[in-house]
Amino acid sequence: MAEEKKFKEMSFLDHLEELRWLLVKSSAAIIIGAIIAFNFTKFIFDTVIFGPKSGDFITYRFFCKIAQKYDFDQSFCMTELPFELQNRTMEGQFAMLIWTSVTVGFIIAFPYILYQIWSFIAPALYDKEKANAKVFIFVSSLLFFIGVAFGYFILTPLSINFLANTSISDMVKNSIDINSYIALVKTTSLATGLVFELPVVIYFLSRFGIVSPEILRDYRRYSIVIILIIAAIVTPPDIISQIIVSIPLLILYEISIYISKFVYKKQEENE
Repeated sequence: MAEEKKFKEMSFLDHLEELRWLLVKSSAAIIIGAIIAFNFTKFIFDTVIFGPKSGDFITYRFFCKIAQKYDFDQSFCMTELPFELQNRTMEGQFAMLIWTSVTVGFIIAFPYILYQIWSFIAPALYDKEKANAKVFIFVSSLLFFIGVAFGYFILTPLSINFLANTSISDMVKNSIDINSYIALVKTTSLATGLVFELPVVIYFLSRFGIVSPEILRDYRRYSIVIILIIAAIVTPPDIISQIIVSIPLLILYEISIYISKFVYKKQEENE
């Protein structure tokens, strides 16, 4: 028996009010997370953010062992990276301290932000879908944290190693501004975390009829080419590194196709 979809009658202003509270509560959660992060800044900077700058970073050691075993490019086998960090503005380090704490606060608060987003869109869902709030928050949070870890441990070291060893002339020495370095670490990690939310995004886009399994299949070849180009840009010129970056993104895209197919099948059953 088809289940009737129940919509909560709300005016446009009511929706705006709900959205305003979503932003207020999410911002408050980020601020609380930033305060927590502010108390662990030494660990966050020395161990986490500046970790990929050291030649002894776990990712470099891992790729070095693979390169030595299979006789690939051994650019990861180094004791230190050929650049130093500099702060070039009076308020630079303080600004980095504040904004890095906010970024970490966002990562900490992400599950709560997802809960607020779910509460906002829940009135447009079926009753069975509303009951899956815990599953949605758990899966979405897990994908985000896996994406952040992938961006930090894989993409960030690959990018830093590639850019640090790129030279137009021996006369040019790399003295990198701290803002540029930290922006690379933060942007890469956060962007990858959000990219890993692709299956969740596809679920809702399919749920509201914006995309379909057929559309995703038709654009598969273009997506593969784009993913391979991105992998080639951010990795050194060896096939192993490119494969390591490409595989998770390709898997996510294929999972998204099956999720879209599942959503459309459920909608047909409900109708």
